[in-house]
Amino acid sequence: MPAMPAAYAERPSRLPGAVVWTKSAASGPQPGAAGLVLPDGCMDLLWTGGRLLVAGPDTCAFRPGPGQGGPWAGIRLRPGAMPALLGVPAHELRDRRVDLAALRPASEVRRLIGRIDAAPDPAAALEDLALHLAAEAQPEDRLVRAVASSLAAGHGVAATAEEVGLGARQLHRRSLAAFGYGPKTLARILRLQRALALARSGMPLAETAARAGYADQAHLARDVRELAGTPVTSLLRA
Repeated sequence: MPAMPAAYAERPSRLPGAVVWTKSAASGPQPGAAGLVLPDGCMDLLWTGGRLLVAGPDTCAFRPGPGQGGPWAGIRLRPGAMPALLGVPAHELRDRRVDLAALRPASEVRRLIGRIDAAPDPAAALEDLALHLAAEAQPEDRLVRAVASSLAAGHGVAATAEEVGLGARQLHRRSLAAFGYGPKTLARILRLQRALALARSGMPLAETAARAGYADQAHLARDVRELAGTPVTSLLRA
């Protein structure tokens, strides 16, 4: 029998700007683009039975490998928010899935895993952990939020730098620490997410490309292939 798709659900978190999500166990590898996790500028705190991990910022699509079928719970933080919780620059986690025990004391992480494994709702327990980390962390950098908001709105890198009062080198350095890559890469990833949201709403691809800030539909198609590794039509079907 063909593999059944894993059920995915999400909801807004009590942590401002974050999303709590769950995914049931997949019965096998997901076909085509169905199993892809696309780059979105965010970082996630992840739980699966007996493990807590951090998903760093991706520069290309990630496909879970064998033995990663779930079930999973996660909390996805908005771009730039996770480094403050972990005290680790985002670029050190770029394109990686890292055990939390590599970033926090192992004895503490073992206790946390036991608590979440035993919880009737692991996603809610994971959210409580994220809220606890946020309460202990330094306040989120307002400049980082301003950069992410400007780029998400489609403003260019030069305009964003001027808007937040940083030079090009300062903006690049702050972006590496907060987002895991420079502002041009973040802008490209956020543009892809804008385009996919428009296309999934039913907007024709040519209009989607123009509205999202691409030169034309061919430009959109190239960007999707490079960032997602699959044609835009396959991605939308999935």
